[in-house]
Amino acid sequence: MPELRKDPVSGRWVIISTERRKRPMDFIRTREAPKGGTCPFCPGNESLTPPEIIAYRPHGSKPNTPGWTLRVVPNRFPALRVEGDLGRAGVGMYDKMNGVGAHEVVIETPGHQDSLSTLPEERLKDVLWSFKERSNDLKKDKRFRSILIFKNHGEAAGASLEHPHSQLIALPIIPRELSLELDGAQFFHKYRERCIFCDGLQQDIEQEDRIIINSGDFVAIAPFASRFPFEAWIMPREHAAFYEDITPSLADSLAGLFHELLRKMDKVLDKPSYNFYLHTAPFNGSYPRTNEYFHWHFEIMPILTQVAGFEKGTGFYINPTPPEEAAQFLRDA
Repeated sequence: MPELRKDPVSGRWVIISTERRKRPMDFIRTREAPKGGTCPFCPGNESLTPPEIIAYRPHGSKPNTPGWTLRVVPNRFPALRVEGDLGRAGVGMYDKMNGVGAHEVVIETPGHQDSLSTLPEERLKDVLWSFKERSNDLKKDKRFRSILIFKNHGEAAGASLEHPHSQLIALPIIPRELSLELDGAQFFHKYRERCIFCDGLQQDIEQEDRIIINSGDFVAIAPFASRFPFEAWIMPREHAAFYEDITPSLADSLAGLFHELLRKMDKVLDKPSYNFYLHTAPFNGSYPRTNEYFHWHFEIMPILTQVAGFEKGTGFYINPTPPEEAAQFLRDA
């Protein structure tokens, strides 16, 4: 019998379609052919990107030259532009503003064939640390209210370039998906004076069946109302609203768990395309007292199914793999 499950934070419903139950080997994936051509993210091609914002250069090489292990550059084709003011205006019943924001690319490694799952943990820590650095810098801009850090890995996940990279966009608004979580968490805290994420995480740890990895500092779980097969979340054990407050020791621990989770997904799902994104509390006073009720987390979604008419028309997702089974496959990998 299929199950309807409700996400306790966002209020989103999903269908766990047990009658369509799929194991890892049941998902059909096509191999992506190398694109070839000149890669603007490879060492030696630094002139093909805008000038770097930051770079990690262990050998002290000059900016915008080879010798780096990680670079952050402005997106050459930004969704939003950093110049200008918001220019908020009304057009009758409609609202609009200028497309102001920051759109940056984190080039995660000089190796074109690398991936986050094959990088040494220390290099993965650098990627996670660059997220912190850029978040702390961008939150100084009073025009911005939130930041989304995300990665599209593989063509099926929307990656237009093969070279390993992730992106961040600072926004003058709070995105709808983040607003749903903020509102749900705030409502729960108002009546119970507790963090809903902390409560859910503690229950999952006690029940164990949706736990993928528990490293002590961080936990990887298959959410109760998973929208997609093998969806996983990474959350800190200790309550924390702002990712950008992460310490060096916690970044070490996070890199270790992240690395293990991605390697498990590669093994169980045969190196799938995937998306991940980071939900962290808004800044510049957009939501008051988020440190009390919000809990930052990464959401990771392997691309194994397609979103079609029913999902788009209803907002319901159909997941053919119960999260308890997905967690067990990944735990055992």
